[in-house]
Amino acid sequence: MNNNDKIEKLHNKLEELYELTKEQSIDFSFEISELEKKLTTLKENYYSHLTPWDKVSLVRMSTRPVAKTYIDHILDDFIELHGDRLHKDDKAVIGGIGFLDKIPVTVIGQQKGATTKENIERNFGMLHPEGYRKALRLMKQAEKFHRPIICFVDTPGAFCGIGAEERGQGEAIARNLMEMSMLKVPIISVVIGEGGSGGALAIAAGDRVWMLEHSVYSILTPEGFASILWKDSSKAKEAAEVMKMTAKDLLDLGAIEKVIPEPLGGANAQPVEMADTIKALLIEEIKELLNLDVDVLLENRFNRFRQMGSSMYSS
Repeated sequence: MNNNDKIEKLHNKLEELYELTKEQSIDFSFEISELEKKLTTLKENYYSHLTPWDKVSLVRMSTRPVAKTYIDHILDDFIELHGDRLHKDDKAVIGGIGFLDKIPVTVIGQQKGATTKENIERNFGMLHPEGYRKALRLMKQAEKFHRPIICFVDTPGAFCGIGAEERGQGEAIARNLMEMSMLKVPIISVVIGEGGSGGALAIAAGDRVWMLEHSVYSILTPEGFASILWKDSSKAKEAAEVMKMTAKDLLDLGAIEKVIPEPLGGANAQPVEMADTIKALLIEEIKELLNLDVDVLLENRFNRFRQMGSSMYSS
């Protein structure tokens, strides 16, 4: 029996004891306390030794908090804005304005669903060209009104359907990269789940890129990588091991600035606690970035990308 199975078995035992305590008024406090300690130890051991593929599986779980989860907990008076003013509203991206500790901000998040129905409606978090153009419209609006931008990254990648290509998927992503490099307001992007390919990068070309501890960020999905390299998508687990896609890997490579620790059991287990942690870090960082002169902000952003990966060759 692996650790995951043991954790589930202990969870079930605890639930039984909780029910017996409630229904029969029997004092199982000692037994519950001992099981809780054992469960905590098992979780600490399991979550401190997750493989890259374990993390991919974890962030794909339906219980993983999505962008709107964090938006609802982090921002006050959030107003959602819709449409790209060219084609239609892409429900795979959610964006709007709100207050972060009384600071007006623009927020953009790639939005997955919690159920199959919601995922179909949200296209599993895979944006069409109009989604990226909607995001860019909100970013340009933020620049006009001097609002910092917060992006929540969570996508397997941009949608690769024929219609998306016909409407200029590649151009939309490229334009976002170009425009984001020149925006005169602070941009912080947080990878909360999957950060896949240019679909993720199109809202992550900012001043700071952070990752939750168990999130992943890569050039494409492990399945896609395995299909290209070994012509066999079933080798996705092996692909994840060599892709350097975990938060620690990317911090070591200099591709991100911060790894945000997740609660025991991951953000899946404690979404409110995770949201509180992100909020505190965002408030601190945005206040610092707002104090920078615009020219310094842009120069630092430029240098961030110029220096990316340099640590690989420093030795």
